[in-house]
Amino acid sequence: MENNTNTTPTKTTTTATTSKPSNSTVSRTVLLLMRVLTFVFLLVALILIVLTKETLDDDDDVYDNDKPEIKFQDIHAYRYMISTIVIGFVYNLLQMALSIFTVATGNRVLNGDGGYKFDFYGDKIISYFLISGSAAGFGASEDLQRLSDELFELPLISFFGNANASASLLLLGFIATAIASVFTSFTLSKKAN
Repeated sequence: MENNTNTTPTKTTTTATTSKPSNSTVSRTVLLLMRVLTFVFLLVALILIVLTKETLDDDDDVYDNDKPEIKFQDIHAYRYMISTIVIGFVYNLLQMALSIFTVATGNRVLNGDGGYKFDFYGDKIISYFLISGSAAGFGASEDLQRLSDELFELPLISFFGNANASASLLLLGFIATAIASVFTSFTLSKKAN
């Protein structure tokens, strides 16, 4: 009698599990990236607007040797733009430090609902400040450049160009903060559930 025991080798497959980062880790990292981008945009915008000045050059030598300068301080809308940059910069530095701590340790400094609400409302309010500062800078540049060209025949192209560049960077800072606010919205809604 033959032994008809059919022995088929059993395949043992071991699957290596790759650990994917959790959604909260990804969102914390993206949030930190948005904070760093906002920091860079606001820093460069601040430097550009503070350095914005131009010496008025008159061919008739009306001013003798004392040629007047126009600076960002001479225009109220640019002062407002700087104040929005500084407020956004300070808030963003605080949030960046909190985000770095959270990503590095996995724990939040501001625990509980209060911390999540601070992130949510802070991002919303600061983003509104940043967009209003950007709009004020663009509006002032457009109106004043048109007036200086038509009425005074003073081409202040580099002055208004620097101011527009600063307002553009402020706009990019708003976009990065608005994206961050979307992530804080998701975090707050998950915490509420």
